[in-house]
Amino acid sequence: MSGRRIGFWYRMAAVLVKPPLVVLFKRDWRGMEHIPAEGGFITAINHNSHLDPFSYAHFQYNTGRVPRFLIKAGVFKGGFVGAFLRGTAQIPVYRESTNAANAFRAAVDAVNKGECVAFYPEGTLTRDPDLWPMRGKTGAARVALLTKAPVIPVAQWGANEALPPYAKRPRFFPRKTLTVHAGPPVDLSAYYGKEPTAEVLRAATDDIMAAVAELLSEVRGEPAPAERYDYRPGKSRAAENRPGKSRAAENRPGKPRAAEEPPVADEESK
Repeated sequence: MSGRRIGFWYRMAAVLVKPPLVVLFKRDWRGMEHIPAEGGFITAINHNSHLDPFSYAHFQYNTGRVPRFLIKAGVFKGGFVGAFLRGTAQIPVYRESTNAANAFRAAVDAVNKGECVAFYPEGTLTRDPDLWPMRGKTGAARVALLTKAPVIPVAQWGANEALPPYAKRPRFFPRKTLTVHAGPPVDLSAYYGKEPTAEVLRAATDDIMAAVAELLSEVRGEPAPAERYDYRPGKSRAAENRPGKSRAAENRPGKPRAAEEPPVADEESK
């Protein structure tokens, strides 16, 4: 099965969104050969700018396989944006409601039908001061272990230079480069057949995030931290005690507002 076809709504989005992306940004795309030509699969992507979904969707659209993102349910309400999200079969995420498990079931169903589901496992824009991937949530691993579908790690960089996390205004000039690098599938075979306990899901998720961080390290040309930043209340925040500052941290505006979240989200809160 080759998955969902590039239909009317995706083609309309390409007509509207691709021209400004091409004009405003340069591109550094690598690893398209790792995107499966057919069959269901999962992508796990780091998240450091509200522009990330546009950059990544552009990359994957050009492979001929379109992604289905998990997006907060409120964004689907009315208007052109809601019609577009419904038309492209994006997956609504209902937080803290009786419908909260629907996103997981929809993701599993999509992968089993031969489609791609794109996860931002961090569940929100990174709050790591150096913009490295944070501790991931377990949704992508849960879907991967149930379906045994390939998990393709993806690193993004550059959108954050045009629109840093929690910034109010973009900085398009000088022209930035949108970097998207996809890597080979993460080997999760050691977890197949095991009871999906919290420990197993955490270990699989950590393997996924390590692969994403390794790709981003190659993109940035500096080593990724060994420990992931954990922004949950009362948890260890290793990055706050990290020695020195990266180039990303030096240019990061202001302190993130904990109440603000992007439209793209993971359904799993662990």
